[in-house]
Amino acid sequence: MNQMTRLPETLGKPHRRGCPRTLGSLVALLQADLYRYAGRIDARSFWRHFLFTPGYKYTVLMRSCGYLRTRRFQAFGLYPLSKWLLLRCRYKYGIAIPEYTVIGPGLFINRFGGIYVGGDAIIGANVNLTHGTMLGQANRGTRAGLPVVGNRVFIGAGAKVIGHIHLGDDCAIGANAVVTKDVPENGVVGGIPAKLISTEGSDGYINRLVPQWLMQRCVKAP
Repeated sequence: MNQMTRLPETLGKPHRRGCPRTLGSLVALLQADLYRYAGRIDARSFWRHFLFTPGYKYTVLMRSCGYLRTRRFQAFGLYPLSKWLLLRCRYKYGIAIPEYTVIGPGLFINRFGGIYVGGDAIIGANVNLTHGTMLGQANRGTRAGLPVVGNRVFIGAGAKVIGHIHLGDDCAIGANAVVTKDVPENGVVGGIPAKLISTEGSDGYINRLVPQWLMQRCVKAP
């Protein structure tokens, strides 16, 4: 393999880059995620979606597991327990997103099943993932690595985004598209391989955006 395209030795190995470092940041992120599902943040909405919405339940376990991963002595056994619960949820619902993945506030998982995100991918704020989607790794070439997803991005059912490519803010990926090249801001792509078909973006597909005050709380949480 050419030296210029050699993958970093750390790629594919667990890390802590996406783990919430404080309880305040964990709570703020979970509130932002909940807002995407319920349009509000209260105890009733939390329990309703945690118990009956697989996407949100997985998100709660994923972020909580990431937080416990950073605790001293891994929270005296709570991290292994949370990891077991996360893996159980992964096999039950078919959602595989490592707890250390860098994911911004307001993740919305629409439906479930066949969702895979590599742990070195980066996902922005207010992103929609739909069933059958994959953010996967390319192992060679100029785009070796994993995707970087911008803010307010919609990824349709069955879409595959592969390699170290950038999905610009407010773009939309069509159902079953195979994306191996950068997508510009407000771009809409579809097909195999995916091609730019419009510049109407994700407007109308990203509902209940996290309000600015809550976004600021996620950033400033102690």
